[in-house]
Amino acid sequence: MVVRAHGGPEVLEREAFEAPSPGPGDLLIETEAVGLNFIDTYYRKGLYPDALPIHLGSESVGRIVAIGDGVSGFALGERVGATQNGGAYASHRLIPADKAIRIPQGITPEVAAAVMLKGLTACYLAEDTFPAGRGHTALVHSAAGGVGSLLVPWLVDKGVTVIAHAGSAEKAAQVPAQHSLHAPFDALAEAVHAVTAGALCDVVYDGVGAASWSTSLACLRRRGMIVSYGNASGAVPPISLLELMRGGSLYVTRPTLADYIATPEMLATNAKKLFDRIASGVLAPHIGQTYQLEDAAEAHRALENRETTGSTVLVP
Repeated sequence: MVVRAHGGPEVLEREAFEAPSPGPGDLLIETEAVGLNFIDTYYRKGLYPDALPIHLGSESVGRIVAIGDGVSGFALGERVGATQNGGAYASHRLIPADKAIRIPQGITPEVAAAVMLKGLTACYLAEDTFPAGRGHTALVHSAAGGVGSLLVPWLVDKGVTVIAHAGSAEKAAQVPAQHSLHAPFDALAEAVHAVTAGALCDVVYDGVGAASWSTSLACLRRRGMIVSYGNASGAVPPISLLELMRGGSLYVTRPTLADYIATPEMLATNAKKLFDRIASGVLAPHIGQTYQLEDAAEAHRALENRETTGSTVLVP
């Protein structure tokens, strides 16, 4: 699936191609499942720059069908995944061997594709970006979405008191948090004030962006932190440092997954944390929707209209 001009979901086009041969250091996989992520819509719309035509997709899982020169430790037929940008929306994909994620036995390609990028994101948010633990209170926006539905139970397992915010009462009811809210953004700070008896939050995990920014600030206690990891509603406006001071010496970080899996060792460590939590039952990935790859435009439309729950998977 290719994007030849930036725009809405309708710009996604189907294109025939010949599966390439892997170069040195590469693996060729035959795709079994593709994970849909909001970042895909950012590239489609041009919010994140990339040269046209764009071959979309970060997250896919498949069987190795060819191995490039200089690659060791992998076998034909082995199931691996990848999360790097570009090329996932395809029947075959080249991936660098040092970026390949081995998929453990017992985890289906659909589940792996549904959780790799979102699960690795939840991992660094919960484990590294803010030292969340017992005694902390965290607000998680879009708590029923792809990242949120993994981040909430991960934080709860660490002893964090989680205030989950979702777009509807139905979505809020699906989230296993101590407090589940579905107030509109302009009323959320008051609701958070009520459930915390005025103490507010140590950290806000915000993947929404522009629409939630002022609310996230208002939900933080003194010296709290906003972790702004996504732009589902558009980019956050320019930040005034004085606004952070007036809010109580607040902290802001804008992390990205690439910096938390920058080496093969970091990638393997965080992937193990993710798959161990699935195996132990801490995480129970929910695939809310499955689309044929050729119907990717329909999947994008549903995601942007907030009509999805959990993860969305595309299958060739």
